[in-house]
Parts: sequence; C-alpha cells; structure tokens
Amino acid sequence: MTTIFDELLWSFRDYLAALDDETLRGFTGGIDWSMSARPLQPNQLACLDHLDRAAELAPPQARPLAGLLAEHRHALHWGQTYTTSDFGQRFIDNYCWLELFGTRGHFANDAIAGGFLILGPNILYPDHHHVAEEIYIPLTGGAEWRMADQPFRLREAGEVIHHATGVNHAMRTGNEPLLALYLWRGGPLAERSTVTGTISESEH
Repeated sequence: MTTIFDELLWSFRDYLAALDDETLRGFTGGIDWSMSARPLQPNQLACLDHLDRAAELAPPQARPLAGLLAEHRHALHWGQTYTTSDFGQRFIDNYCWLELFGTRGHFANDAIAGGFLILGPNILYPDHHHVAEEIYIPLTGGAEWRMADQPFRLREAGEVIHHATGVNHAMRTGNEPLLALYLWRGGPLAERSTVTGTISESEH
C-alpha cells in the first residue's frame, strides 16, 4: 500500500531528476530509491506555520513537492539541531528541518541524507560548517546565501548550491519564508554543525 511517505519520497526523487546540473547528478546518480521505511512519531514545531506561504511561493516545477509537504506536515517528524541558548527564541520559532531519508529519517539510508529546511521571514542562519558535503536547492526564492568569505548573494528557486566539506556557509531570509531541499553525503549524516557565526541581540 502506498503511503504519504512514499509519495513524498517519489516526489523528492522526481524533482531532483528534472534538474539539469552536473554536481547534482554526481550526488544522486548512485541513490537506491527503494529504501526501507522507518516508523517515526510526528513532531510538530512552530516553523510549520510558514509552509502554506512557502507552497504558494514555490515555482511550478517545485509546487507539487512543496504542496505535498505542506499538506502532510502534521504526519512528519520535524527536528531542530539548536536550542534557544544557541540563537534565541525567535530563531527557534522560525527554524526546523525534516530528514526524509538518512540515518534518522522516515526512510533508512546510511550513505546519503535528504530532506527539507524551513526558515521564517527575516531570519539569519549564521555561519556554520560540517564534515558532510552538502547540496541545497531552494524551493522558494528570495533568500540570500553566503559561502566562505564571499558576500551574501540572492539565490533563486531551483538553483543548486554546493557546500564542500568543512566550508563555512550562512543563509538569511527577507520578508518571505524559505523552504529548501537538502542533501548530505560523505560524513556523519546526523552530525551537529559547528557554528562559527553569531546572531546579534537585535536579531534574537
């Protein structure tokens, strides 16, 4: 019997398959999509309030995936890496992620993790890095991304953003929320990122 989790995984796969990017193909070419399901309890967080708007903002190619995620948000196990002591309550209320597959996701995969990140409007996710190599693909436009010592740069929905192992990166949103797809490989798939940036008191 097909479940909503199966539908979400297939929609995730189909969205990636439609993108023409060499780096992305290197990430996804070896994925075995016949993954074993892992039973997880739903976990609801405040950031899910942004999903309806994110689904509205998603361009046509991403809208089926974003819409499916928004429709079934309450069945999914959402998580947070940080606490209020890290970045303050405002950040925590406007940040969360969902691991669809990986070492702790709805589907088991020890080689690669994939899922979604939500950031609310006017949020800075400060500089951080991790061992795992990473790809982000914004499903909504309007957010700015920074890597290493480069300045922030506006990224559009559907762009493939690659972070090599150990490279600092940061994101910040404008007046609209961000919904982004992510992939991790080549390192501990449940590792807590090392944060090197800060959020000022005015951003808490």
